[in-house]
Amino acid sequence: MKFSVLSLCYLTFLVSVNVNAQEIAILKYNGGGDWYANPTALPNLIRFCNNHIDTRLDEKPATVEVGSSRIFQYPFLHMTGHGNVIFSDTEAANLRDYLFSGGFLHIDDNYGMAPYLKQALKKVFPNTELEEVGSDHPIFNKKYVFPKGLPKIHEHDGLRPQALGIFHDGRLVLLFTVESDLGDGWEDPSVHKDPEEIRIKALQMGANIIAYAFEN
Repeated sequence: MKFSVLSLCYLTFLVSVNVNAQEIAILKYNGGGDWYANPTALPNLIRFCNNHIDTRLDEKPATVEVGSSRIFQYPFLHMTGHGNVIFSDTEAANLRDYLFSGGFLHIDDNYGMAPYLKQALKKVFPNTELEEVGSDHPIFNKKYVFPKGLPKIHEHDGLRPQALGIFHDGRLVLLFTVESDLGDGWEDPSVHKDPEEIRIKALQMGANIIAYAFEN
C-alpha cells in the first residue's frame, strides 16, 4: 500500500496527539517579525482555560518552527507579531499539511502584521482566500457566547474587529484575528492596564478558540 505525504503526516499527527493531547505551541516564523511578542499572553490564557473550561494544558507552551515536523505534535498553534512574515516553499507545504491533517492555527495580529501575513498565506493556500467568519459560527458560541462576533480589545486603527478564516472540508483550520488584539488582552494586567471587563472578554474568546480547536 502506498501512502501520500499528506497521509503519512496525518498518521504522524494522530500518534503525536495521543502523546501530547491538549498541548499548544507558539509558532516561530522568519521574516523579522516579532513572533515572541506578548510573552505573558499564552500562559495566562492557558491558566484561564484550565480553570474555566476543564483543559489540562501545560502552563509553559512550547515553541516550534514552521518548517519543523514537531508542529504535528500539537493540535493547536498560536502565532502573533507586529511585522514581517516569510514562509519558504518547504515551510508553507509543512504548515498546509499540518492544517489539512487536523491541526489548527490561530494568528493574532498584534498590530501591523496583517499585510505581511496575508501575502505569506498565499504561498500556503494558493487557491484559497481568507474569508470572514460570521458571528453564527460555533467558535463564537462554544463555552462563551459572543453574539456580535470577535470582541474589540485594543483600538488600533479604529476599525471593526474581524475574524478571518481558512476552511478545509467544512472545518475552520486557520483563524486570523485582526483589529482586535486578543493577545494584548491576555497579557498580565500591568502590561496594558486594560479594564478587567475587557481582559475577561479577551480570555473568554481565547477559550472559545481553544475549545473549538480541540473539539473539531
